[in-house]
Amino acid sequence: MAHPTLLPPTAPAPASPADTTGIFRHFHTPHLVLGHPITGRQVVFGLLLVFCLTPWASPPVALALGLLLAQTLGNPFARQTKMATAKLLQYSVVGLGFGMNAHAAVQAGREGILFTVASIFGTLVLGYFAGRWLGLGRHVTHLISCGTAICGGSAIAAVGPVIKAKDEEMSVALGTVFVLNAIALFAFPPIGHALAMTQQQFGLWCAIAIHDTSSVVGAAKVYGDQALQVATTIKLARALWIIPVSIGTALLFKQKGVKIKVPYFIFGFIVAMLLNTYVPALQPLGPIAVKLAKIGLTVTLFFIGAGLSAATLRTVGAKPYLLGVLLWGVISGVSLYVILHTI
Repeated sequence: MAHPTLLPPTAPAPASPADTTGIFRHFHTPHLVLGHPITGRQVVFGLLLVFCLTPWASPPVALALGLLLAQTLGNPFARQTKMATAKLLQYSVVGLGFGMNAHAAVQAGREGILFTVASIFGTLVLGYFAGRWLGLGRHVTHLISCGTAICGGSAIAAVGPVIKAKDEEMSVALGTVFVLNAIALFAFPPIGHALAMTQQQFGLWCAIAIHDTSSVVGAAKVYGDQALQVATTIKLARALWIIPVSIGTALLFKQKGVKIKVPYFIFGFIVAMLLNTYVPALQPLGPIAVKLAKIGLTVTLFFIGAGLSAATLRTVGAKPYLLGVLLWGVISGVSLYVILHTI
């Protein structure tokens, strides 16, 4: 798997409050190394990235390191990591397909289909009324609802152009779901262990109640391999709902001539899973592909954390967070209750 080439940014990132005082100032001062200007924070970023490639870095640790970097020194490669995050996640998801059996995936998908349909439509309806109650704009409400109902940032990125959302509306919605994703990645595994959830139960709960695919896979990976397989399969099946929801959004908002963004990487995951199941000659390569995919996922979460600057968190405001927490709390609580009593 190719990793992004880290180049000095074309323009300096906006300074955070910590940049202007004390020791942090020195990390922004460039020094010539072999004829190239290098800053201390670029070195720190590189060291953290290398650590994320090692077996000692778990997804939650990688996310925490990214968040710590973003809140202190700032991300010196913000433009590059933003461009690399989506592709790296997609490649990682496809790689996970080489560790899965198609028959088991079909069984997991069959068990999760009713949960998926009910939770998506229930979240969208609740989001509509909760947004009106909070006095939020229609676009922001719909974006946060879609992000919570389907697959976080990917759903927001797909639905935003359909409703012709403004940049600030997209930023608010993305900021909301990314913060909740970070919380879920740390909170879900301990909750699962405290409730003695099985691998099947936890994987299903992750796929339904956590927004982004990256955090779903990260939390499930911490819990166990079976949970990872269940969560990945159901989450990707859930992500395909981006297509009908985008079409329905275009009709609801009376938008014509809009282009629907299709998550094609999901089909790559399906192909990888089928190859692993039906082509025995490729099966020895499966563990290698899965190992690289898990490393890619860990690096993805480090990049996501490094992109959550203090400025990003401040732009969201209280009401969007309240809507996001309300929807997330309902979908997490209801799905947890149903799963514990039916699975």
